[in-house]
Amino acid sequence: EIGFEDGSTISLPAEFLRVQSLSASGRAELVSGKRLVSIIAAEPIGNYALRLRFSDGHNTGVYSWDYLRQLDREYNIRWRRYLHLLEETGLSRE
Repeated sequence: EIGFEDGSTISLPAEFLRVQSLSASGRAELVSGKRLVSIIAAEPIGNYALRLRFSDGHNTGVYSWDYLRQLDREYNIRWRRYLHLLEETGLSRE
């Protein structure tokens, strides 16, 4: 669960946040096997973002507040797209 200065909150699964982590090119890359991943730390980056550290060792994900809100708004569409891509490529959440 993430709280914003305006008092609003969003709740997104760790797996979803991990698979939506942006690469250096600013795009989410297809990653698999993250069903059991957890967030082990969340660190503020100035006033504009959070760095999330995941149990799989991924620690370079910087999520701006705007990107987090976008992920919340687009959760259903992005999640379905992710599951479809896994199926298309023969990959798994496991």
